[in-house]
Amino acid sequence: MSIDEHLDPIPDSFILQPPVFHPVIPYGTTIFGGLYAGKMVMLQGVVPLHAQRFQVDFQCGCCLHPRPDIAFHFNPRFYTVKPHVICNTLQGGLWQKEVRWPGVALQRGAGFLVLFLFDNEEVKVSVNGQHFLHYRYRLPLSRVDTLAISGDILVKAVGFLNINPFVEGSQEYPVGYEVPCSRALPRGLWPGQVIVVRGLVLKEPKDFTLSLRDGATHVPVTLRASFTDRTLAWVSSWGRKKLISAPFLFHPQRFFEVLLLCQEGRLKLALNGQGLGTTSLDQKSLEQLRELRISGSVHLYCVHC
Repeated sequence: MSIDEHLDPIPDSFILQPPVFHPVIPYGTTIFGGLYAGKMVMLQGVVPLHAQRFQVDFQCGCCLHPRPDIAFHFNPRFYTVKPHVICNTLQGGLWQKEVRWPGVALQRGAGFLVLFLFDNEEVKVSVNGQHFLHYRYRLPLSRVDTLAISGDILVKAVGFLNINPFVEGSQEYPVGYEVPCSRALPRGLWPGQVIVVRGLVLKEPKDFTLSLRDGATHVPVTLRASFTDRTLAWVSSWGRKKLISAPFLFHPQRFFEVLLLCQEGRLKLALNGQGLGTTSLDQKSLEQLRELRISGSVHLYCVHC
């Protein structure tokens, strides 16, 4: 019997957050429970031979627009004569004064294990078991709830750990919502609005559907994922189906995050931090939408409109 066969659909109370294996880059995920002193984030992977740079961002939110604040920006750069690491903070769309650490402690073509340990006043970073740098917080640690990884990096695993695994009361999963789930949209959708849906795919999933309805229960557009044939598509009320050509990022017993960004006359989709395209919908129809409905083989932990 495999390890997966022992897993229940709902995580056990003693687990902080299951690790993520081989995520598609760029990757973004919710940090359940946020960050606090004594929590660690583990990143294991390989630096490609021709890597130029990559970055790990601990963000205050996950929206696409406006860009969220970044409490800690960890950015190794390999393309310069002297490779180095830049650390910084983004606040209100503006970067603050950067801190440059000479030497990278990461090698092109080599594997690595990076640990981010969050203390009361600073984050400490170790590489392959050796302390590498520390960075003092410029934004409250309590605001951080999202991890984003991008650039030239192959990630094997991301883990969320307590420095003391025996700490009691470490349950961090929020209370879930029953599926199907419905949320009212009193003002419809307007440019700049973001819909965020986070959850956990069940062990033997069949489908996932996110639909937007108007006041007459008409369904102008639906986002539908089929786990059977591993397809993701926009389905219009006129019966038109437009497949989204992108890697299928829904996996059994893995967390997911769907973001819909409303722009003038269209909806922009991102899944697990990766942009997957847009669908056209005239602005008048967007403003008339009054309900968000979600159904399928998932547990929901966050629905934000």
